Amino acid sequence: MHLIAPDVLAEARGLTPAAAGSLCVLGVALWLFGWRWHRFWIVAGVTLGAGLCGLHAGRFVGGPQLLTVGVLLAVAAGMLALELARVFAFAAAGCAAWLGALWVFPQAQELWAVFLSAGLFGLILYRVWTMLLTSLAGAWLAGHAGLLVLEPLLPFDAVAWVASHQAAVNGGTIGCVVLGVVLQALLTRGDKASAGTEKIEKPKEKSELPKPPPEPKLDKPAPKPPAPPTNWWDKLVHPRKAG
Repeated sequence: MHLIAPDVLAEARGLTPAAAGSLCVLGVALWLFGWRWHRFWIVAGVTLGAGLCGLHAGRFVGGPQLLTVGVLLAVAAGMLALELARVFAFAAAGCAAWLGALWVFPQAQELWAVFLSAGLFGLILYRVWTMLLTSLAGAWLAGHAGLLVLEPLLPFDAVAWVASHQAAVNGGTIGCVVLGVVLQALLTRGDKASAGTEKIEKPKEKSELPKPPPEPKLDKPAPKPPAPPTNWWDKLVHPRKAG
């Protein structure tokens, strides 16, 4: 099994150096920031894949409806991508386990149990599985694109070199995948630590602010004397004296 496939390298030799370099940078970004930007990767990947499927399906219709079908399908899939992210994780984990079981046991049959079990583990360990999948995809993409970039610069045949050094290339790719998972975990831990320190520092900043001076207390006015009685009996009994 070739993790860096010579057939893919042979088919991709027609790419320009700029396109190969862009794919290499994209692969490194996916390898390093897979979990940190996983929402972006999911939406972008699903939108692009749905758009290509829509364009392919629109060929049978023809005319101006070709572009309309592709755009509408891409927009709809992009809006539903985050909602279906765990479904994709389940399917990807199951397919990966299925292919791995076929690689180890070529004569194995009834692999639905392997598919379902791996899919459930992919849902339970969603974060770890996303890191592993993005690290693998980034290493695969960066490996192919990097060899295409180096082939014109160095005097060697990338296809023949990969075919003759299969074990070394597979081992290096697996090592890069593991390193990518570790780096993604460290970056995520660093983000959580920085967010925690910011939350702790905010109350301190509020407590360090100078307190406003107390407002001066105003003397309360003396209470007014009660008004003289005004009922008619008191007026008759206690007439007012003339001045």
